[in-house]
Amino acid sequence: MGEQSSGHTSNSDKSNKSPSGVTSGRTPDTLKPGASRPAAPDTTSQTSVKKTQVGRTSAGKKAAVNEPPEQPAAATKAAAKKAVTKKATAKKTAAKKTAAKKTAAKKTAAKKTAAKKTAANRTAAEKTAPKAPAKKAPAKKAPARKPESRVAMVRRARRINRELAELYPYAHPELDFTNPFELLVATVLSAQTTDLRVNQTTPRLFAVCPTPEDMAAMDPERLEELIRPTGFFRAKTKSLLGLSAALRDRFGGEVPGRLEDLVSLPGVGRKTANVVLGNAFGVPGITVDTHFGRLARRFGWTTAEDAEKVEADVAEIFPKSEWTMLSHRVVFHGRRVCHSRKPACGACPIAPLCPAYGEGETDPEKAKKLLKYELGGQPGQRLKPPPGYPGKPAPPMAPSVAAS
Repeated sequence: MGEQSSGHTSNSDKSNKSPSGVTSGRTPDTLKPGASRPAAPDTTSQTSVKKTQVGRTSAGKKAAVNEPPEQPAAATKAAAKKAVTKKATAKKTAAKKTAAKKTAAKKTAAKKTAAKKTAANRTAAEKTAPKAPAKKAPAKKAPARKPESRVAMVRRARRINRELAELYPYAHPELDFTNPFELLVATVLSAQTTDLRVNQTTPRLFAVCPTPEDMAAMDPERLEELIRPTGFFRAKTKSLLGLSAALRDRFGGEVPGRLEDLVSLPGVGRKTANVVLGNAFGVPGITVDTHFGRLARRFGWTTAEDAEKVEADVAEIFPKSEWTMLSHRVVFHGRRVCHSRKPACGACPIAPLCPAYGEGETDPEKAKKLLKYELGGQPGQRLKPPPGYPGKPAPPMAPSVAAS
């Protein structure tokens, strides 16, 4: 029994062995004869070794945590290139901004310099130039009239005619003539010129050729020289020679008294025919020249621009017996008061009846200075005005101009 217990190791002995194979715990009390006692294990050195190993392990772990993970070489190079590119781009952007700031500063300085020069020039000009009087605000136009009926327009138009009759009781044709032939020739010459210029030209003309037969036999160049002051003398010479020959050949040297015959003559239109019929034959007619057409539109009698349409519109408003004198009165008013460019609205007696009031000068004192001919204290257009004309006769043409 004793030998079996010494040959086998108990479970308690197995549990007392250390990992290194050294038995811990109590040393057996009995040893075999002749064996020496084993030396006690050095636990101190073993403990220090273990501590050193543990320290090294923890230090290695800390170093592994603090050290960045190793990157591949290609990724490192790419990151370096990106960094360089970013730096270069930043430098370029900064350089561009700096250049832009410098350019803007130069432009601003140039503008300031130019502004200073301009201001200096203006100041010098203001000092040098004479001071102009302060301009007054333009007169306000009359408010637009309400739309009027046809009946109201006709009544207003006929009242204007009565007012003009009181203003111009001496209205007459402003061409000098003694017979229908002279009136016909003078009317043809009056195109694109003034009646005054025609009246200054016709005395010499009628002294040379008083009849259609005489004029038809005139040398064209001689006739051109006689009528040169009226302008467009070549075209007018052709018309005068043609109508004189037609009067001689077709009408026995007499001016016809019918509209259709007159308009068949070379250079004679509807306006010229109405002038001759109304003033040489007593046949009523409406003469639509530039003055008549302008005032008819301003008065609201028509909106047409064509002369024949204006004539037709006005003929529907007034009785036929008034046509000839209405023409004279309206033309008189257009030449003296209701001018094309600057009407004398402030001096117009029929201003309350005019829808166009305010287109011209409304100040009474300034408007008076715009009046012409007898209303403005100046000579009229006729060298031989009819009886009752309040103005002065027009002067004849100067000898130096008439000589040819």
